[in-house]
Amino acid sequence: MARDTAINRLERSPLHLLHRAGQGAAELFQTELGDDDLTPRQYAILLTVAQNEGVSQTQLVELTGIDRSTLADVVRRMLKKGLLQRRRTRDDARAYAVKLTDDGAKVLKAREPLARKVDERILSGLPAQHRDRFLQDLGTIIQALNRLNDKEGAGKSAGTPSSALRRGN
Repeated sequence: MARDTAINRLERSPLHLLHRAGQGAAELFQTELGDDDLTPRQYAILLTVAQNEGVSQTQLVELTGIDRSTLADVVRRMLKKGLLQRRRTRDDARAYAVKLTDDGAKVLKAREPLARKVDERILSGLPAQHRDRFLQDLGTIIQALNRLNDKEGAGKSAGTPSSALRRGN
């Protein structure tokens, strides 16, 4: 009986269900891309940089929800792969502006249809008339969690991440 109660609690836990959905989506992404070593985070960065030419790494954190240290590490790896280039911004010598390289643009163009297929397969578990609402609801949850975490993080030191969502975990 105690086991049934624990299972029922997990089946009603948004934290647990979102984690499981995220794991399944990431596995589907990796399966669809095959032996490609592009990760969902790297794809998100490529897509965001393509849509925001010259974006700063700070803006990438805000736009993707990937925390600052993880994003810096992923960008560093993508620089080594030749997918991105960066330069210091004119306004702030501490900040970097990030651009796609030609190779980065080619990778994005080749992977974008596969990523769209993954999105379609994820949403295929829902009736068509519920898909837009599901995406809106996820966005609402993310915004509410960001506000909650920002509010709770306001009293913490500046070096402490204020949002678990921004950590990208």
